[in-house]
Amino acid sequence: MTLPSTMTVVEISQYGGPEVLIPATAPVPVPDDDQILIRIAYAGVNRPDALQRAGNYAPPKGASPLPGLEAAGHVAAIGANVTRWKIGDAVCALLPGGGYAEYAVTAADHALPVPKGMTLEAAAGLCETFYTVWTNVFMRGGLQAGERFLVHGGASGIGTTAIQLAHLRGARVFATAGNDAKCAACEKLGAEVAFNYRNTDFVAAMRAEGGADLILDMVGGDYIARNLDALAMDGRLVQIAYLQGSKVSLDMMQVMTRRLTITGSTLRPQSHAAKATIARALEAEVWPHLEIGAIGPVMDSTFDLADAASAHARMESAANIGKIILKVA
Repeated sequence: MTLPSTMTVVEISQYGGPEVLIPATAPVPVPDDDQILIRIAYAGVNRPDALQRAGNYAPPKGASPLPGLEAAGHVAAIGANVTRWKIGDAVCALLPGGGYAEYAVTAADHALPVPKGMTLEAAAGLCETFYTVWTNVFMRGGLQAGERFLVHGGASGIGTTAIQLAHLRGARVFATAGNDAKCAACEKLGAEVAFNYRNTDFVAAMRAEGGADLILDMVGGDYIARNLDALAMDGRLVQIAYLQGSKVSLDMMQVMTRRLTITGSTLRPQSHAAKATIARALEAEVWPHLEIGAIGPVMDSTFDLADAASAHARMESAANIGKIILKVA
């Protein structure tokens, strides 16, 4: 395959709102010995992209400065040590950055085959959310069948994925969302009940159910104390973002007396080996269910790459139900 020397990208021209995302031209990256180069067909849009655009989430050392943490397309080149993939293979992948572009590199073992029967457009919405949910809900949170699981932001990409995976594995699933249409979407995906947080107190609602064994939260702020109140004895809170702030005042006595666990993680800074471990678990435990259509990414909307600013504006408006995707090629 003959590769071009340059490619179309969307770059962050300066820190700010969605309007700072502008089309540009950049060199096509070259994979190192353990990487693959992907010719991107579609890329996923995620909250960390907006944080990076605003200057609040710097790329790790050595990563592309371009936004974009997941994509789907075809392998265009392989490094010297890569044996699994060959040129032309259809893959979806977790990226260290650089997804808002025609080409991007990533570690070969951070890529997964596009599930049989799934379009590249849908596959572009898999990796960031499925990696995040798997590591936080199951590896870190230890969710078991029969446990009560509450996910905030149930209509988001993370939320829709968490609902499906938790329901699939036999948990009792509850969610919060901001309007009745979003609540209905959550319940259609497998939530037993979705609470409209504008008119329902999720703490009282979960206490009426016996309390949550596990809560996945990306809101933060005053939700942190409320989450602790909503947990059952020996409950676990897993924090993956802080849309309303990370600095709060807490009475930690209940953590002791009710044996609560507070934990959390971010995905992007994790080690190469940790991400590869997550990828292997997903391929073994989740990919077979994707291939038979038992679960799948919930698709909200697709924008052209050059219109990435509009994609970010939609995400930040919280109007979306599920994933927002960029069409690259």
